[in-house]
Amino acid sequence: MPSPARRARTAPALVAAVLLPVLAACGGGSADAGAGSPGGSDPAAAHLTVLAASSLTDVFKTAGAAYEKAHPGTRIAFSFAGSQELAAQVRQGAPADVLVTADTRTMDGLAAETGSPSVIARNRLVIAAGKGNPFKIGGLKDLADSKVKVVLAAPEVPVGRYSRQILDAQQVRVVPVSEEPNVRAVLGKVELGEADAGLVYRTDAAKSADRIATVDIPDEQNAVASYPAAALKQSKNAAAAASFVVWLSSPEAQRILQDAGFQKP
Repeated sequence: MPSPARRARTAPALVAAVLLPVLAACGGGSADAGAGSPGGSDPAAAHLTVLAASSLTDVFKTAGAAYEKAHPGTRIAFSFAGSQELAAQVRQGAPADVLVTADTRTMDGLAAETGSPSVIARNRLVIAAGKGNPFKIGGLKDLADSKVKVVLAAPEVPVGRYSRQILDAQQVRVVPVSEEPNVRAVLGKVELGEADAGLVYRTDAAKSADRIATVDIPDEQNAVASYPAAALKQSKNAAAAASFVVWLSSPEAQRILQDAGFQKP
């Protein structure tokens, strides 16, 4: 049987053996905190779903890749559609983190579902005509010619609303051969020869310069499209969503947007 003196020497060792694992579990081992990244792991790293207007399709793919490179651990999945379709998805509770629309009206209608929006870019409209511009369209008034098949976006789509706004202001009456759900669909009709002309964003027309003719609309006859971005309150990645929205106004993101033809916000 151990002597009283030996029991006295053994007790502290037993207490230490019990306490050390407990302290380590409570964070006592600070040397491992944030291993792999200075100052700890990025709190905004996550897998994000971004709902974005169709006219942002190409530029956001570039922007998303740049953001992922600058924010290791973050992955972004984009879902592109007409702003009115995106709004319907948000109202129906579709799982998403960020919303970017092609107009402030749509975003304002979702104030209960979003954080505070910020405008990240602007755009203007142009006339997209068939390749070679066979009807010699020179301006908005030429779209009233009954021989010209014109396609417009539907009136509930931002670009469709902008289109009717500028046509009405110039008192140009156009009966479209079809009304499309987004700007890419309008452009596609002209590219395929299913329409002779359509009103689209300048940035979309630039991407199809080898397949269509672009006719500029003077600023005094044009409309300015604003693109607000906001984090969604339903997001399960609030920090990451807020981080991406802030980044869209950063110099790097603005350079990407402006290189694609978007105007400063």
